[in-house]
Amino acid sequence: MIDFQAQPLPLNFAVMAAAGFVVWMAGTRLSRYASVISDRTGIGQAVMGMLLLAAVSSLPEIAIVITAALDDVAPLAVNNLLGGAALQITLLALADVTLDRSALTHVVAKPSVLLQGALAILMLALVVAAVLIGDHSVLGVGLWSWGILAIYLSATWTIARARDAWTAETPDAAPTADLDTGEGAPGAPREDETMSLATVLWRTALAAAVILLAGYLLARTGDAIAEQTPLGASFVGAVLLAFCTSLPEISTVYAAVKLRRYVMAVSEIFGTAMFNIALIFLVDAVYGGGPVLSEAGKFSGFAALLVIALYAIYMVGLIERRNRTFLRMGIDSLTALLFYFGGLAVLYQLR
Repeated sequence: MIDFQAQPLPLNFAVMAAAGFVVWMAGTRLSRYASVISDRTGIGQAVMGMLLLAAVSSLPEIAIVITAALDDVAPLAVNNLLGGAALQITLLALADVTLDRSALTHVVAKPSVLLQGALAILMLALVVAAVLIGDHSVLGVGLWSWGILAIYLSATWTIARARDAWTAETPDAAPTADLDTGEGAPGAPREDETMSLATVLWRTALAAAVILLAGYLLARTGDAIAEQTPLGASFVGAVLLAFCTSLPEISTVYAAVKLRRYVMAVSEIFGTAMFNIALIFLVDAVYGGGPVLSEAGKFSGFAALLVIALYAIYMVGLIERRNRTFLRMGIDSLTALLFYFGGLAVLYQLR
């Protein structure tokens, strides 16, 4: 096993960049495969985005948090998850810019997306509560972590059942195809659309394996960079590693919007952030010390509040659904960017 802390800092940055590029390429393929699976199986875009894309694109986070927890670097693990969730939600601004003349929340009209946001805020409220008042171990895992896992599992079941409860009317001016039947963008069929379902599934598994391996390299180099620079484990986990591990989300969301799968794009982002929060349970289970949230401090608490604010901003946009844009993005996306970068400034002071 390579000791990256013994390697020069430029080499670690180079390895991190290479691993990030691999994650990007695999993530782009993953979005296309998920679109095909959604069409072939009849699974709704919201559920596909929350389950398949969210779980597979979170493989780098899984590799990082397990590695960090086993190395007793609890702040790196927790802050990577919370920082990653904040960055992933902010990535909706990138999807918004990709749209032409319309705000992203203007063309998304499914209740499952709102359910994701509301239930994610509930999970984050437990994180803040644990940071403020501490935690107690139950069967080797913190009680608050058990609560976070229970809400996530309940959310998955609820969203899967409620995805067709109602559909808001989409204005005629919105440049969108049928969001659930998967008409997608017009044109000649892509190669992945002509493959058999079995071929698409094994290629999806291969892309997942590649993302997991690259995520392990991101974890090792990120830990080394945190030691070799004055940034500290908390800030590196919440910003640098969060960006690298969010590359699958960047690529899959960009591809989903290009395919006019808007519900899948938003659900993938909301679902990935929820999955990241749920991974706190995994960190707690692997970590050799006490309940991990009891050891989290102001940095983690503020990061959780930042994610709550970002969810709330986009939920307001999804409910209001006004087609107001500035600099090619919706007002909600612009507000989210301001909150995110303002939050980073605060987190830098708390590192």
